[in-house]
Amino acid sequence: MWIVERLALWGCLNHASYNRSTFYVHYQDKIQLAENLLESMLKGLENSVGKPYIPGQKFYTTKLNTPSFNIISYIYENRIFFLIKYDEPLPGLHTRFPQTILKIYQEQFNFQTINNIPVNMDYFKRYTAFGFYGLILNWINSDFKESQEEFIEEVIALTKTHIFSIEYIGE
Repeated sequence: MWIVERLALWGCLNHASYNRSTFYVHYQDKIQLAENLLESMLKGLENSVGKPYIPGQKFYTTKLNTPSFNIISYIYENRIFFLIKYDEPLPGLHTRFPQTILKIYQEQFNFQTINNIPVNMDYFKRYTAFGFYGLILNWINSDFKESQEEFIEEVIALTKTHIFSIEYIGE
């Protein structure tokens, strides 16, 4: 069952100190509210990535650190959303979440492989984005067993095995 179907609209409105008429000015129903929330969370995911960088900035994977992965902090700070949605997902979340990561990689970053090994960069970004999504999904499904810092250190170690440098292009 989809979690929004069980959402008690009255309880949410009372908690938020809104009445029904105010709700219906903004949304047709709770499904539209849930879709809006999903859209907002995925946009926040996109926006979180570039916060530590300046457009045109190039950095080497040997210099990556915890602040380099602001996307992980965003997911952790919003873990209640991600945990609830993976217990009973919103339609489209399982496809839109990894597609958002791919979009971030395609539009905001240029990658240089180790030893400048020539690869089809579109395939490389897909491979890397969906692999990263798999790691994130595993982290979410484990109820965030590792701390943010531990998870980021593991991702950095993996990144160093195939990426030499990363250039932030910006949005």
